[in-house]
Amino acid sequence: MADQTEPAPVANVKRALTDFGLRDTVRVFSTRVPTAAAAAEVLGCDVAAITNSLVFMLDGGPLLILASGAARVDTALVAGHLGAGTIRRASPDFVLKHTGQEVGGVAPVGHPARIRTLLDESLAAHPVLWAGAGDHHSMFSITYDELKLMTAAQELKVR
Repeated sequence: MADQTEPAPVANVKRALTDFGLRDTVRVFSTRVPTAAAAAEVLGCDVAAITNSLVFMLDGGPLLILASGAARVDTALVAGHLGAGTIRRASPDFVLKHTGQEVGGVAPVGHPARIRTLLDESLAAHPVLWAGAGDHHSMFSITYDELKLMTAAQELKVR
């Protein structure tokens, strides 16, 4: 049973993990972990093993790119691979509307509805990945294959 003080977005991520048949690996920290660098420091892992959940706008709808914390997404490259026009960073309000989570705490799962998702293929190099769990204080661990299956993500080179 979830802690009564647990934020709803974190509870949604935990539920998404267990509903998919995975363990609840959410860890809550007393310090904020809103960036890949901050998370890597707290977790004691390589920043490249942090999975940033970046929301972009594509044709008026959301596009979630799960990118390594060491990567800077090349939106022109991604648009070219997708055969799409312009991909642009979403506003904080757009992110909250489509994920139910605030920028800096967006998880790859636990959203109100499925979002088209791309997975940075460079993340496959890490046996354990860490991703935001719905707020600025929480992270969860997952494997690349689990993340790919759970999000129905398309693997892609994003940089």
